[in-house]
Amino acid sequence: MRLLNASGCLDALTAPEVARSFDAFVTKTVTPLPREGNAPVRIAETDSGMLNGVTLELNLSCPNVDEAPESAAEIVAACRAATKLPLYAKLSPANWDIGELARAVEAAGADGLSLVNTIRGSALDERTLAPKLGTAVGGYSGPALKPIALAAVYACRRATQLPIVGMGGVMTGRDALELVAVGANDVALGTILFRDPDAPARVRAELAAEIAALGVAAVDDVRGVAHEGGLELVTAPLAITRIE
Repeated sequence: MRLLNASGCLDALTAPEVARSFDAFVTKTVTPLPREGNAPVRIAETDSGMLNGVTLELNLSCPNVDEAPESAAEIVAACRAATKLPLYAKLSPANWDIGELARAVEAAGADGLSLVNTIRGSALDERTLAPKLGTAVGGYSGPALKPIALAAVYACRRATQLPIVGMGGVMTGRDALELVAVGANDVALGTILFRDPDAPARVRAELAAEIAALGVAAVDDVRGVAHEGGLELVTAPLAITRIE
């Protein structure tokens, strides 16, 4: 399992040491010409996560741009025709049948899947009741996204054998372990990097402790076990004392 950063959650120029602590670095969208971003405010905290209104470009699941009229499969096919480089499709957790969507982008030429992006959300100012974000609605991320991410990765692993980068609500090594258990090949850290730049090292250490506690040799040994009923638990026999 490789540990990555989620797109847009880490500036490698500002924090090069943190960027180097990952197995691979994911950039923000790159365009040939400069583009203006959305109007501020672009980031707002909520009780259980974070909202962002940062513009993204070609992304099949971005909540901060208008939806493309073409289907996800058509977009992937167009990208496939333009490059021979590995192509990962980032899918929306809002899609009810995300497994079918995964099969569609695989057929169109995707080499892997990225699950999940943020989901649409909003928050209001306590005093004015105006939207906190300049875009009013943005991408919601943080701990509350984890169950949604687990469900999406689980569904896509049942639908395809494409490599999956799992993300969404990953705050601890246990969170990373659970994404692998539902079928992720790799895991990305996102919102946690805004408050804990040392998260990559901490998550690795916690993941190693979780693996040791389970009694398995490596994290890859638990990949997909959620589809097989989980690990076989071995418990020590109970010591029974007879009371006269």
